[in-house]
Amino acid sequence: MQENDDIDFTHFDNGGRAIMVDVGQKPVTERRAVASGRVVVSRETFDLIRTGGMKKGDVLAVARIAGIMAAKRTADLIPMTHNISFDGARVDLCLNKDKCCVDITASVSSCGRTGVEMEALTAVSVAALTVYDMCKAVQKDMVIQDIRLEKKSGGVHGDYTARGSL
Repeated sequence: MQENDDIDFTHFDNGGRAIMVDVGQKPVTERRAVASGRVVVSRETFDLIRTGGMKKGDVLAVARIAGIMAAKRTADLIPMTHNISFDGARVDLCLNKDKCCVDITASVSSCGRTGVEMEALTAVSVAALTVYDMCKAVQKDMVIQDIRLEKKSGGVHGDYTARGSL
């Protein structure tokens, strides 16, 4: 086991109990985060999504709404995230014929004291799960993959862009 004497854990108090970080003294800055992921499907499932043939309805429209709703509920799902107000959330789903998948991108923006990375990642994750849910009657072996933070801006840690960004 590694010694942690030099590590400053931000989500624990001196007694080792979990806490939510107090961001009250941090400056308000413009924040933005973009996350992505994909759901790999069979050709049959892909064609049913494309043509609107899924019995549960419009897969991409429902997943888009689910992703936006998830971004709004992130603090209810991830224990140490702050309940924040954000300025905008967008979830885009695109059919990728070459890779036989649904590509998902979410972007969230806010002016605040804490970042919106978790909101963007949650939006992508729930949108992907919604695609799976709406298609599972046709295909059980879909693969949700490559969920990651593509970029973020704002805050004390500055900007970040993933290597090989989509």
